[in-house]
Amino acid sequence: MKNENEPIMAAIRPSILAVMALFIMGARTESAATMISAFYLDIGASTSVGVQPTAAVPSGQPTNHGYANYLVALEAAKGVMLQLNQIGCPGESTTGMLDGDGHCYRSPSTQLAKAVSFLRAHRGERGLVTVDLGFNDVVPCLKTGAATPACMDQRLALVRRQLPRILNSLKASAGPNVRFVGVGHYDPFLADSLSGAAGKTAAARSLSAINSLNQALSSAYKAYAMPVADVAGTFKSQDRTPVALAGAGTVPENVAEVCAMTWMCHSPPLGPNLHPNDVGYLAIAGAIAAEIPSRW
Repeated sequence: MKNENEPIMAAIRPSILAVMALFIMGARTESAATMISAFYLDIGASTSVGVQPTAAVPSGQPTNHGYANYLVALEAAKGVMLQLNQIGCPGESTTGMLDGDGHCYRSPSTQLAKAVSFLRAHRGERGLVTVDLGFNDVVPCLKTGAATPACMDQRLALVRRQLPRILNSLKASAGPNVRFVGVGHYDPFLADSLSGAAGKTAAARSLSAINSLNQALSSAYKAYAMPVADVAGTFKSQDRTPVALAGAGTVPENVAEVCAMTWMCHSPPLGPNLHPNDVGYLAIAGAIAAEIPSRW
């Protein structure tokens, strides 16, 4: 579908980059003696490496405009210099983390093994780890537009069984000065509600499914004393307040937010694409930053 907001989004991109530049410039005014240095291990799937559609690769490719990049800038503004280490893999699931599925890692090599090796090698250092998993476990159910209870029950059971194994390995390998933040998920398929009655039904089912996923993730992270970035809240996923959306009329706020912060409502070749745009990635970075204590 065509998104009449594309000119607005094009204008937002440079403004976000300007804000990030100001954050970085502000951080550079700090003296070296007052700056805190820490590693940042960024674990997960496509959103963890900032995948977005580009002119060269409309289907999407990793970029340096992801939430990890923005989080580095946000923390730098607070006097924390994060050394970014991105090991995420587009398409990664909890199964791929444990067994390797050929997307980026082939068994016996896995993203989890690489993360564990990194953490063991840096046990004596201060660090941050973000874990962004789960969405690719359930997305096969959502892409059908049905999100059937049987499909979701099976996939969520897998997440509940496998994510704790992953978190246990990560925590056991990390030193005492390493902070973890789990990353929740937004629902890109809310944009389906712009496609008539059938789309509205599919969007409602997908939202219910993502809510269930976020509940499962939250339980797993909290069991390991890891805070969770409220990405769904940042995207106003539960807000159905009627708002005006150019080219679409009156829509629920949660639909407008998905259109504003992802590529789902853009016309081809860049859309529809379920990944965040610059606005969305910056919002996710803010949700993660909110879970990092101000005192390191």
